[in-house]
Amino acid sequence: MTHDLLPDNAGLAAITADPEGAVIGLDFDGTLAPIVPDPADARVAPEAAAALARLGGLVRAVVIVTGRPAATAVEYGQVAGGPGLADVPGLVVLGQYGLERWEAGRVTLPPPPPEIDRVRAEVPALVASLGFTVTDGTEPGVTLEDKGRAVAVHTRRAPDPEGTLRALREPLGKLAASAGLTVEPGRLVLELRPTGMDKGHALGAFLAERAARSVLFAGDDLGDLAAFEAVRLSGLPGVTVCSASAEVTELARRADVVVDGPAGVAALLTSLADAITPTGAR
Repeated sequence: MTHDLLPDNAGLAAITADPEGAVIGLDFDGTLAPIVPDPADARVAPEAAAALARLGGLVRAVVIVTGRPAATAVEYGQVAGGPGLADVPGLVVLGQYGLERWEAGRVTLPPPPPEIDRVRAEVPALVASLGFTVTDGTEPGVTLEDKGRAVAVHTRRAPDPEGTLRALREPLGKLAASAGLTVEPGRLVLELRPTGMDKGHALGAFLAERAARSVLFAGDDLGDLAAFEAVRLSGLPGVTVCSASAEVTELARRADVVVDGPAGVAALLTSLADAITPTGAR
């Protein structure tokens, strides 16, 4: 039976009825942390971190599946004066779309693929050759984010963010293909990264590892569609949650539940923790 403040959804009902079998999965940017012009300024919403700190002690596992390096997501999940992501009991962070893993304060990861060195060297000249200015984020233009195992090209600070993204998509796609990499589209960002892993593979493998009996996954962008599909293919009682924005509408059409951005995700997580926690223990 769902809590009064939760949407009427079979997946949520299964989680509240059997929380010890539930896996709560989430994206980071745009889901737990508001989207900001400079990715280095992203920080988890304190209300979301507090809700996850509660849920971590109630459910089978809380897992964050993100394109960011795993340790970076944990670092940006610090909250002054309150629980942060590192305080979530049993938290696992699958970074770089599942290529690396943070758990109990330790990161395990494979060596960076050599193809990334090539695109890291070539992307700035490619962007400049198309007439766009590459900046460090302090001035208008295209900004580059070196993720170690991926290179992200952000157009949010460009004078025409959408037009710049469209103009860069094909040339960056050709560069990625020539290096044996793939391009992951996001909210005003194109990320060149290794093939063979996405959020769907990462989430599906984690559900099997933990022998989950139900699952929730919340995301905000096209890269989260693979995780939504993993929820469906798992055969488990599940719920997909869209952290809605005006920039991405496709995810909302595919989600079971739509909430208003990271604030809505935090409110849903809080209501879920309230529904699971016995009244006398709150």
